[in-house]
Amino acid sequence: MLNRFARAGVTRLFTPLAKLLVRLGISPDAVTIVGTLGVMTGALAFYPRGELFWGTMVITAFVFSDSVDGIMARQLQRSSKWGAFLDSTLDRFADAAIFGGLVVWGYGVGEEPLIGHFALAGLILGSIVPYARARAEGLGMTAAVGIAERADRLVVVLVVTGFTGLGLPVEVLIVMLALLAFAALITVIQRAIVVRRQVLEDA
Repeated sequence: MLNRFARAGVTRLFTPLAKLLVRLGISPDAVTIVGTLGVMTGALAFYPRGELFWGTMVITAFVFSDSVDGIMARQLQRSSKWGAFLDSTLDRFADAAIFGGLVVWGYGVGEEPLIGHFALAGLILGSIVPYARARAEGLGMTAAVGIAERADRLVVVLVVTGFTGLGLPVEVLIVMLALLAFAALITVIQRAIVVRRQVLEDA
């Protein structure tokens, strides 16, 4: 949902930065890698210690590299299968770090096992969502459906986690993580149904 409605605005916002980086001779791949490392550092260095607000701030500072590198690639006319592969693969590292950081905090100093349970469920189910689509496309079908795509899950978890660090009741984060895990499960089911329908139609 956010991918459809926010893409144009994000592109306009970050185009000047993308142009500057291109002029400086920085490659889109470098931006992708640095952005991912920044997200992972913010999640794994801050979240396990309970510094949810500052961890979210660091992650937010780097997470938009996912958009900047795409804008740069289009300007350089370098859009390629390699770039798409690298971007998607590193997205999995970033997502795992964010939810993994919450898992460690919930089971550790946060002393909130439910945070750990639901963050772990979100980590597992969230990794299956893109796999289901990629596997479908690898078989010559499509599965670009679902109520909880990556951008939706990422925005929700970062916003709620950041505000939890500012004093929002931890119960709100627990509920949101549970809902995100459930939404990811529904998305996987939706994609399975779409693929099954295509298989039957082909038969």
